[in-house]
Amino acid sequence: MKRSGQRAAARSKNGFVKTFRKNFPLTVMALPALVMMLLFRYLPMSGLLLAFKRFSVPKGIFGSEWVGFKNFEFLFQTSDAWVITRNTICYNALFILLDLVLAVAMAIGLNELLRKRRAKVYQTIFMAPYFLSWVVVSFMAFSLFSVDDGLFNHLLAYFGFRGVDWYSDPGRWPFILTFFQIWKTIGYSTVMYISTLTGIPNDYYEAAVIDGATKWQQIRRITLPCLKSMMIVLTILAIGRIFYADFGLFFQLPRNSGPLYPVTQVVDTYVYRALKETGNVGMAAAASLYQSIVGFVLVVGANLAVRRIDPDSALF
Repeated sequence: MKRSGQRAAARSKNGFVKTFRKNFPLTVMALPALVMMLLFRYLPMSGLLLAFKRFSVPKGIFGSEWVGFKNFEFLFQTSDAWVITRNTICYNALFILLDLVLAVAMAIGLNELLRKRRAKVYQTIFMAPYFLSWVVVSFMAFSLFSVDDGLFNHLLAYFGFRGVDWYSDPGRWPFILTFFQIWKTIGYSTVMYISTLTGIPNDYYEAAVIDGATKWQQIRRITLPCLKSMMIVLTILAIGRIFYADFGLFFQLPRNSGPLYPVTQVVDTYVYRALKETGNVGMAAAASLYQSIVGFVLVVGANLAVRRIDPDSALF
């Protein structure tokens, strides 16, 4: 019995060595990426301890005093807790819905263009804003909404209307933020869906045409079902970040205007301002950990819901 166990261990070891030698070139190629992931993804996870400590620079992360869950209190006991939670979740839910509908519609429209060169030009135009920094976009918005020199106020004055103080009127900013978010990011999602559409065999459409299917029926019966898996994957990933907010969108675009805080204050901007004013690193770490936990729970929950409805479309 002992000898058979030794033989099995020897065979297992020889198999491992043989497999390692076979895959050695691939292992060497993947090594830089693995090192980068360890250094910049896993090693910084030790900083999660700061969420439960009162950080002191001389003592460092591991020597700082433990304070339990006190760092989480500033998120839940502040008077702004409801406002920042509502803004973060509602904005992201709206962004996810609009991005899904508009990106799919744009991808189908571009895919249906007969002149593919023109479709590539349109695709490039839609994709270009994605590469712009929010700082650049904020200056573009300022040229439109500036009280004294903004284009919109000049147009209002030309037609005899009074100018608007855009950066002091919170009522209009939910629409402004939504417009710029969709304008900047929809091109990326569109490209993802177009890449899926290019993999649909033409035989499906040819058979549909022979059967007398209209263009709308082809979209309903062929295009959308083939896009379903990509739509589910992107939506699940977006739901996982529903408690995160684009800092540039909510901080740079409104130019940190105080009167707009009721509609532009989200978790990320609140933590940044709290960290800037108090210098409490533990509070920022607690907020980041809270966002990560909520995102993880939402991804797992959304994936379980998808698995019950359509197991083949689930992520895991």
